[in-house]
Parts: sequence; structure tokens; C-alpha cells
Amino acid sequence: MGILSGLEPARVFEIFEDICNIPHASGNMEGIAEYLCSFAEKNKLRYIREQCGNVIIFVPASEGYEDSDIVMLQGHLDMVCEKSADSRHNFERDPLPLAVMEDMIFSKKTALGGNGVAIGICLALAERDDIAHPALEIVMTANKENDMLGVKALDVSVLNARTLINLDNNREGVFITSCAGGLKGHIQLPVRYRRRSGEKYNIVVSGFMGGHSGKDIHKYGGNANIIMGRLLHLLSSKLDFDLVNLRGGLMVSAIPRDADCTILVSDENVPKLETVVEEFERTIRNEYRANENNVQIYCNDLGYFEEEEALTVKTMERLVFLLNTLPDGVQKMSVDRETPGLVEASLNIGIMRLNGAEFLLEAAVRSSVASEKYYLSDKLRYLTETIGGHYDELGDYPGWEFKSDSRLLKVMNSVYLAQNGSAPVITGVHAGLETGIISSKLPGLDIISCGPEITNVRTPNERLSISSVERLWKFLIAVLKELK
Repeated sequence: MGILSGLEPARVFEIFEDICNIPHASGNMEGIAEYLCSFAEKNKLRYIREQCGNVIIFVPASEGYEDSDIVMLQGHLDMVCEKSADSRHNFERDPLPLAVMEDMIFSKKTALGGNGVAIGICLALAERDDIAHPALEIVMTANKENDMLGVKALDVSVLNARTLINLDNNREGVFITSCAGGLKGHIQLPVRYRRRSGEKYNIVVSGFMGGHSGKDIHKYGGNANIIMGRLLHLLSSKLDFDLVNLRGGLMVSAIPRDADCTILVSDENVPKLETVVEEFERTIRNEYRANENNVQIYCNDLGYFEEEEALTVKTMERLVFLLNTLPDGVQKMSVDRETPGLVEASLNIGIMRLNGAEFLLEAAVRSSVASEKYYLSDKLRYLTETIGGHYDELGDYPGWEFKSDSRLLKVMNSVYLAQNGSAPVITGVHAGLETGIISSKLPGLDIISCGPEITNVRTPNERLSISSVERLWKFLIAVLKELK
């Protein structure tokens, strides 16, 4: 008897428990891929195991659905391996220590990999001959949690589906209908130095809430890098100083919480410097009073230094100009009535470094509309090249645009309403998803992402709702029946 015995749908949870007993971290998916292939062989289903690790299983249509459009069901094989500090779990060899409490399945002191229940749902469907459905292409990608490597390598020439139901969503009753594409804008500005002396001050901008540069950009929190640029511009209008060092942010995909710089000032300018910084802190606290509670902007006297390397006046002017003219934050909200309140395009100046002979900035550029993504990137390029810098686009990945005439959305919306008595939430996400990459490889594909309720995803507190899985199972069966 397994830990999940007695739960419904029984076969879904039986397969899910099998999966939880097989280590399946990103890069370690041999066991779980073999499980899927063995399942296909046992059920006499054609399958492909790609060199990159993806597994595709082909399920014939049930009687009466032979002429229906093929449907792709998609999830992924790997999980994020997070555990609490006191856990001794070895993700390379140990089964997950599953437990059940009321309506929740969890793993003791580790992440659960709850999105793996999509595998259970798909395989349970594949082996049943009493469920009405079109022909199915079950696509389980490898290394989704490692930069989506599997889906990037997916050979779509073997696929014929024109409809895709992605089961990797973790919010019940929420249908995702679009996602943002993105790229990284890499800015390099050559800098020059001169020898200067003066009282050295470290200036700190800190305490902002930060967050994911896609999913949290709509919260309109402060970007410490941009705010530091504002402070440098203000200081340059009030007093003479020399810039020695400047840095901020840790990851291009994270909104910077902190930034700091080091400057040199003359003795007579010290009181003015401290006054300007204090006044600026009050200004920023007022501007962000609705959504930032811990802003701190201050300066520390490090003592007198002679013959320090500091930026030339012209170099500093170009640097400050760039920081004060670069677009940042939400650039456009969605105009589709089905997705109100969704960010359509944004920028995040995530990393800032004064590094030897160069000043470096890295920006996350996102949009669910490809043309807008490149337009924003062009803005960065024009500004950078105008002042003598160099700009590169790196890590470009596609988005998935909302399809207003989606037949799949109409069917899923109708079924959900009939089963639940209320309409689902229809929205998009301002971040990259596997569906964006599949959409770019199969233009015109009708895609919706749904899933069961999973909380605290990718943490040791991850929880999968049992009743939510059962509702999703019944919902998916009803949707497939309607896709005749």
C-alpha cells in the first residue's frame, strides 16, 4: 500500500507516487524517462525518446474521434530540488518522503515537484479505453527547470497537434492564455579615469522590496539602480564630486533591491552632500509610500583619500545620462479585454557594475508581443550607441500571444462554468514559459495552460491539493470529449 493509496483519482495518484519514488532533478531524469518509455511499451503505444531527454507518447483516438484534430498534452519531467536546512534528503538517490494531511500532499522537508501530477494525469488517460478523446500527443519535456533546455531542443516535426493543453499551471481555475517573450540587453560603456583626492563617501540605496522582474514588475516597486542614477544626477546639480565606484543588483531577472556608490568630495561640500542625501531619501520615501516600507538612503564617511582613480567628468556625465534616460519598469499594459491588468511589455535594469575600463548594465526586456520586445530593445541600443557604448541582445526567447479566436478557450470556459457554476480566471503571465517556445515552433497552435492548486511551489513547504487534482481530472475528461 502506497502513501497515496485511497486517494481519487486512484490511478493518477498511483503514477504520481511512482514518480516521487524516482529521483528526477534537472539533469538526472534517466529513471523517470525510462518509466514513461516502459509505460508506453506495456500499453503498446508508440513513443519517442529524444536525445535531449524529452519523451513523446502517441495515443490513438477513441472510437468516433478518428477525424478530430489531434490534441497535445504537455508537462515536464524534472523538479526543483529544494529542502530545509535540517533535511538529510539526497535528491540523487532517495524517494521523496511523501505525506498526506487533510486535502494536501507534501514531502517532508523537501519540495514536492507537484507539477509532476501532470504525468500521472496524462498516463492515466492514455491507458484508459473508456474515455472519449481525439488522438493525443503526450509531450513531457526534460530540464524545464534548467533554462527550459528540453523544450528548446524539441523536434516538432514529429508532432501534428494543432491544439495544446499545458498542465504545468499551479492555480486551479486560472487559464493562462499568453506569456511574455524576452531577451537580455547587455550595455557596455567605455570609461576613463583620472587621479583625484578628497573625502571618500559610500552612498547606499537600499531596502526596496525587489521581486521577479516579470511576475512582480506590476507592483511598481523601486529599482535601486535607477534610483541611484537619479541621486547621482541630483548631486551633480548641487555640488562637485568624483565617482570612484558604482554597483547594484544581483540578477538580471530580479528587480534590484540595493545599490551603492563611492564618491570623493571636498571638505567644503561634505555638509551639502549629507543634506542632499537626506532630502532625497525623504523624496523617494514619499514617492513610493504606497508600496515600499523599508527604503533607506544614506551616506558613510570613509575618511580622506589621496590619488584615487575616479571617472573623468565627461565619462560620469555619459553614465549619469544613461541611467536617467533608460526606460525601466512597466512600459505597456495589455489592451485585450480578456486579460485586464496584465503587463504586456516591461524592462528591468537588473545589474549595474563599474568594472575596470567599462560600465556595464544588463536589462531584462519582456513582452508578450514580439514586435514590442524588439522595439524596447532598440531603445536601449539607440541610447547606448548615441553616447559611444556597445549594445548586444542575448538569450532571446519567444513569447506566446493571446489568441482571441481560440476554440480551445471557448470549450474550456464552457466546461468549467458547467462543472463549477462560475467562470474561470483568464489571464497571462509576464514571464517566459515552455508554451512560448512551443508556440514559436508551431505557429497558430491553439494553447491554454491549466493545472491543479499547488502552493509554495519549489520550496520545502510545497503543497498539492488532492481535491483540486480530482476536479482537474474530471474537467480534462469533459474537455477532451467536447473536442470532437
